[in-house]
Amino acid sequence: MVQIAPSILSADFANLKTEIMRLEEAGADLIHLDVMDGSFVPNLTFGAPVIKAVRPYTRLPFDVHLMVRHPETMLADFAAAGADIITVHAEAVTHLDKALDTIRSLGCKAGVSLNPATPEDVLEYVLDKLDLVLVMSVNPGFGGQSFIESTLKKIARIREMAAGREISIEVDGGINPMTAAEAVAAGADILVAGTAVFAGGDYARNISALR
Repeated sequence: MVQIAPSILSADFANLKTEIMRLEEAGADLIHLDVMDGSFVPNLTFGAPVIKAVRPYTRLPFDVHLMVRHPETMLADFAAAGADIITVHAEAVTHLDKALDTIRSLGCKAGVSLNPATPEDVLEYVLDKLDLVLVMSVNPGFGGQSFIESTLKKIARIREMAAGREISIEVDGGINPMTAAEAVAAGADILVAGTAVFAGGDYARNISALR
């Protein structure tokens, strides 16, 4: 069954504890936390202290997406803050193989994210160290963008590459009920959604519609 990972970028940050608790009650499977540094992507969001502060308020896995330069320097901080999955960008890390080893040594699942123009070939030699591949279906940094249809081919190709391995394929960007169906048909099994989950305030109905 497809899993839904709401992105808290669309949440009310003045009531983040309550928002996360509501998402769990509404049927979310993971909490997606987008960490941005204002350099690798234009926006600046939050760091490990915020993740640590909200960790006690849900049993859901924390899916931490590091949209930062040199993520290898901060992996231990996010693991200590309560991350269950740590995903780094292939475009942002100098030694991808080593970074994935480090993430797993910290007791977290290891993920790699690919921007829309990054080919899936970069995964070929690290497949055995991956628990998750995050396909960006928009250019990272801002919410509310439209889904890039060409990424569907990439999802399908990664699903072929991952055959026989327990690797989840996550898709982030422009997810709504229509694009969710397309992504799942291509091979995705985790959908990240911000606007589509939080719009209108009925989180349970919105999550059900995506699923």
